Amino acid sequence: MATYARIQDIAQHIGEEVTLRGWLYNKTDKGKLRFLLVRDGTGTIQCVVFKGDVTPEAFEAATTVTQESSIYVTGIVREDKRAQGGYELSVTDFSVLQIAQDFPISPKEHGVDFLMNHRHLWLRSSKQWAIMRVRATIIRAIRNWLDDNGFLLVDTPILTPAACEGTSTLFETNYFGENAYLTQSGQLYNEADIMAFGKVYCFGPTFRAEKSKTRRHLTEFWMVEPEMAFADLEECMRVEEELVTHIMRTVLNERAQELEMLERDTTLLEKIVAPFPRISYDDALEIVRAAGETIEWGEDFGSPHETAVAKAFDKPVFVHHYPAQCKAFYMEEDPERPETSLSVDLLAPEGFGEIIGGGQRTASLELLERKLVEHKLPREAFEWYLDLRRYGSVPHSGFGLGVERTVSWVCGLSHIRQTIPFPRTLGRIYP
Repeated sequence: MATYARIQDIAQHIGEEVTLRGWLYNKTDKGKLRFLLVRDGTGTIQCVVFKGDVTPEAFEAATTVTQESSIYVTGIVREDKRAQGGYELSVTDFSVLQIAQDFPISPKEHGVDFLMNHRHLWLRSSKQWAIMRVRATIIRAIRNWLDDNGFLLVDTPILTPAACEGTSTLFETNYFGENAYLTQSGQLYNEADIMAFGKVYCFGPTFRAEKSKTRRHLTEFWMVEPEMAFADLEECMRVEEELVTHIMRTVLNERAQELEMLERDTTLLEKIVAPFPRISYDDALEIVRAAGETIEWGEDFGSPHETAVAKAFDKPVFVHHYPAQCKAFYMEEDPERPETSLSVDLLAPEGFGEIIGGGQRTASLELLERKLVEHKLPREAFEWYLDLRRYGSVPHSGFGLGVERTVSWVCGLSHIRQTIPFPRTLGRIYP
């Protein structure tokens, strides 16, 4: 009996008879030959069915099989540099597990709404497959680097009693008669965790009720948030650039095939090596204005402003010392210029915008109490957070890296909706 094999391991079976379990991706008929493109989740391979090599029943099944039918294919593995992936299968037996009828997604062009309504099927396409594999590698690279550099994974709540990033973007829910909210960030809890463990990170879904239809926004997205005790703004930037460099090296080394399928220009990604350029908000503002954008000092950067800044560099660029008024209440003020904060955003090149936001958190109880008042936040919901400044407060910093924006940048995608299996955007929660 033939050995079951995965397509990604097919090179280990040259000359052997193996059985593949998968789905028909595409098919071409030429006389007594049937060329079947078969996928199994780990890869795709061409399977050649010659009428004289199989039973009449098997040849008939190979003739009538339809796109996305589930199948078993047995054959001899051959090396062929002309074939996709460099190998093909000379089929000795073929059977159909289930015939797929009228698969709705064909090789022709489809509209975005149609594809999103059929997202559960669109995931089977080669480019979507490649994107998800790159995403998985990015996530593994993040976790490996943090685990290997002294960070401890500590999970943070999904349901929270108060806002972290601003009350206007909260998803509210009823929690046994009390108001609760889907988390915007695990950062505040991470600040408690570092007082116990020194360096931590959380990794999970976050939610922002932003009424935005831009190509950079999702209402549900995944974020990794490292936090460090005894770390200043400079240390925060150092960790960010080392982490991003590691992510890029890992993807280039392990996902070259997938990036090729996505037609990604990897020469641009090969330039992503630490250190990254650093400029102040004031310097970035000059670049933005020189590009013809109108913006007042004190306003946060939007997509066109970030794009204008990033165009001046071929690597990610740090923009630091944003005005305190446009950043979150927990940001530390610059003691030499209190109207600015010790904050930093990392902007990706090629117009992909902010992929990391972070900075140094305030260690002062007095300043934090004042900020809660200024931001009109309910003190009672933050008493536990104030406790962190009462009992052994230290300088500390951290950041949040958005997985989907990073995937979008690495893969060179035009819209963030393709970076997660089932995207949640304004007006879309199906499927």
